[in-house]
Amino acid sequence: MCGTCGCGEHHHHDHNHDHDHEHGHEHHHHHHDEGKVITLEQDILQRNNLLAERNRGYFEAKHIFCLNLMSSPGSGKTTLLKETIRRLTSGTARELPSQICVIEGDQQTSNDADRIAALDVPVFQVNTGTGCHLEADMVNHAVKHLNPSDGSLLFVENVGNLVCPAMFDLGEAKKVVIVSTTEGDDKPLKYPHIFLEADICVINKIDLAPYLDTDVETLRNNALKVNHHLQIFEVSATKGTGMDVWCDWLVEECAKCK
Repeated sequence: MCGTCGCGEHHHHDHNHDHDHEHGHEHHHHHHDEGKVITLEQDILQRNNLLAERNRGYFEAKHIFCLNLMSSPGSGKTTLLKETIRRLTSGTARELPSQICVIEGDQQTSNDADRIAALDVPVFQVNTGTGCHLEADMVNHAVKHLNPSDGSLLFVENVGNLVCPAMFDLGEAKKVVIVSTTEGDDKPLKYPHIFLEADICVINKIDLAPYLDTDVETLRNNALKVNHHLQIFEVSATKGTGMDVWCDWLVEECAKCK
């Protein structure tokens, strides 16, 4: 688990909001005894899950639809998120969420948060330092600052990583795994745990498939082989293909929360 990749060893994360830096918690994870490490990891997950349930209760009480967006780096998460927000705020006739908010997780920089902030939606940056995933306490802290209105749509863009984010519940309503055609069609077989944990799979960059060795149908079938409950959307965030179907689903799910 996380001890093997180093993200659990004495790291801290910074919560950044309008260039504020607040230093957060640390994982004390430096044990050579394997049994102790496993016990400590279980304790960390238990503490995380308790706070995740508190987050979930808060979201449900305020009718907030929260999505945890997970993927490897370069899958097009932020571009997909930008295009989704642009479409949802472009004044269509659909019943839209009262507010759209974003929690942006990255190890370093506020580049992605700046891209989202340019769309005039509230965004809170969490820098995890050496940490390779967001945790429930980071989301809890961010939500307190964002204070989303009742009936909001909250996107949590997790750190780019196909392993650790799958293990940490944030209190979200749905886990979304995004995989791009540029990553190859065997990604679900190589990283099954994140696909197994996800509710939704978005296959992005389908416009590039003709130029690659990736077969979208194979990618879809591999994802369903790992988790036959997955709801799959095939999109091109840059060309717009499939984006209306994705956005319509988001609006319907938000309406169900009310």
